[in-house]
Amino acid sequence: MSLELSLRPGLVLVVGPNGVGKTNLLESLHVATQGFSPRTHHDGQAIRFGSDAARVAVSGMRGSSTVRAEVTLRVGRPKEARLNGAPLASAELLRRSLATLVFTPDRLAIVKGGPASRRAYVDRALARIYPGRASVPQEYAATLAQRNAGLRRVQLGFSDAASLEPWTERVAKLGASLVAARRETLELLSPGFGAHASELGLADAQLVYDAEPPTVDALEARLDRDVQRASTGLGPHLDDVAIVSGARDLRRYGSQGEQRLAVLSLLLAEADLLDPPPLLLLDDVLSELDPGRRALLVERISSRGQTVVTATHRSALPVDPAQVVEVEPGTAR
Repeated sequence: MSLELSLRPGLVLVVGPNGVGKTNLLESLHVATQGFSPRTHHDGQAIRFGSDAARVAVSGMRGSSTVRAEVTLRVGRPKEARLNGAPLASAELLRRSLATLVFTPDRLAIVKGGPASRRAYVDRALARIYPGRASVPQEYAATLAQRNAGLRRVQLGFSDAASLEPWTERVAKLGASLVAARRETLELLSPGFGAHASELGLADAQLVYDAEPPTVDALEARLDRDVQRASTGLGPHLDDVAIVSGARDLRRYGSQGEQRLAVLSLLLAEADLLDPPPLLLLDDVLSELDPGRRALLVERISSRGQTVVTATHRSALPVDPAQVVEVEPGTAR
């Protein structure tokens, strides 16, 4: 299937009945600008049933410059990406040049899921807000994996504890850098998050991160336990970020509506910090908002660069969009 679509700047409304492909359209925009699907970790699942390849390309303006991104997926082969015609070593490198923020119902995992979901979100936000520190989470994860492999060797008697010292020092150093970077990211996000949440009706919303950086002494103090488990039991890979409203942790005590508002507020807070403005992809975001909150959200997103919103009916949007795209099975116009 081939689809060519020209989207106008501003707020674009994508409408159509459930199941016709509105979310697929947003997914393709995310793949083309970020190099991966927001819905699945398996590239093959983003390829149309019965096909062995898929390709999506987008072009537009970033500030005053023209930009074109292209991603090709093939079953059983690594995906390929190009930016302005030049091949990229990794499709995920698109994220360093293009910012896209997406809301889908799956994104509620940021609030209602386990700590790993919130760590992953904060680390992605860190990379977008501080591009020069984007590699810190990956460097920490790689070093942690090396230390855990060393712990396993010690456990099996193939090595001694002294061999772990360089990795312990490295984990402590990079762990401290990661904790500091997360703190700075959350300090930037928090004011906007609280303000947007309050506007949308979620009172006294806060992001709480109480983590302490790991130290060499603390890591060595628990070395015997770590060897037993062949796993490092201290560090930012175990941290959590609490998303609260007043005294309530929204993971445990928030309604689904409040969790949606929290995720939306995070997205808007991050969008405020990015320059040029990111591409916003909002899937089924209006259906559970009352008219007042719907109007307020639309007012906020209408003032940004490019936003694509899906809905089942035009009436879901309380303003006239810059463009309406009607989606039917296999077509969009």
